[in-house]
Amino acid sequence: MANLIALLAGVIFGLGLIVGGMTNPAKVLAFLDITGDWDPSLAFVMMGAIAIGFFAFRAAARQSSSLLGLPVQLPATTLIDRKLVAGAVIFGAGWGLAGFCPGPAVASVLTGGSAVGIFVASMLAGMGLHTLAVRRGWI
Repeated sequence: MANLIALLAGVIFGLGLIVGGMTNPAKVLAFLDITGDWDPSLAFVMMGAIAIGFFAFRAAARQSSSLLGLPVQLPATTLIDRKLVAGAVIFGAGWGLAGFCPGPAVASVLTGGSAVGIFVASMLAGMGLHTLAVRRGWI
């Protein structure tokens, strides 16, 4: 049952990304182009997501288990360290260069053409390199 709920949540999330325009790299790049032909519409999508997330995480923090009886697992730290900042910079650079972040890229993998495939392959390679670096103690 938990896997079915997870699948349903993922489908709803993916549909939300599509409806919100987050899977359209041109729209994302227009949102990021604040000195040119700026498109602020994605700001409303983000504000809606932040508002829903804020209340959902506050409610989840008061629970010890989910509706399915699984343990609620929230981050235990709020520390802003070098790794977090470096990850945010890499994420932002990838988003700005490609117009995709991981969620919308995965949601677009079947319809987005070769650019999405290259992005997802690069993202997976980066995840693999990160895992290797952590295992070897490089980071």
